[in-house]
Amino acid sequence: MASTEDGDDLGQALEAVGPRLRALRRHRDTTLAELAARTGISVSTLSRLESGSRRPSLELLLPLARAHGVTLDELVGAPPTGDPRIHLRPVTHGGITSVPLTRRAGGIQAYKMVLPGVTGHREPDPQTHEGYEWLYVLNGRLRLVLGERDMELAPGEAAEFDTRLPHWFSASGAEPVELLSLFGRQGERAHLRARPRARD
Repeated sequence: MASTEDGDDLGQALEAVGPRLRALRRHRDTTLAELAARTGISVSTLSRLESGSRRPSLELLLPLARAHGVTLDELVGAPPTGDPRIHLRPVTHGGITSVPLTRRAGGIQAYKMVLPGVTGHREPDPQTHEGYEWLYVLNGRLRLVLGERDMELAPGEAAEFDTRLPHWFSASGAEPVELLSLFGRQGERAHLRARPRARD
C-alpha cells in the first residue's frame, strides 16, 4: 500500500507537468494548434493539460516529449541521470529492511538487505517460488538453508540458487547482516565477470 508521502510526491510531480509543458511550448514559440498538429492531441486537451485541469497520462506525455525534444524524465521533473544524490525508499517487513536498487520493471531486480540479529535457536521455514537469486554478504554472517544443506556465509562470500529449491536465510547470530540480493522472477541468472578483461 502506497504511503501518504508517496501520494503527495506523485501529486506534486503531476501538478508541475502543466506549467512545464506551457513553458516548453512558449520557449519554442509554438502555438497550441501547431503542437496539436505535431502530436495528434486536440487543442482542448493540450490546453487542459497546461492549465492542470487534465491529469497527464503516459499516452499523452510520450508524444509531447518527442515534440518538445526532451526526455520523459525531464518532462515530469525526475532527477537527471548522473545526479549523485540517492533517492531510495527502504521497506521494512518482518524485521528485514530492503532497499530497492533498481527501478525498472521486469528483468533482474537488485536490493540491499539488512537482516536483524537473532538470539537463541531459530527454526528455519523454507519457502519456494519461481525465480533465481544471488546473494552477496557485505557485513555479518548469514545462515542459509538450501534444501537439505544448512550453511553459513561470511563477508565477501556469495551464493546463487534456483528459488524453486526450498530456501531460507537469516542472521546466524546476534549481529545484523547486510547483503546484496539480485533476483530474477523468471529464473534469470546474474551474469557476473569474475575478473577484469585483460587489456590488449
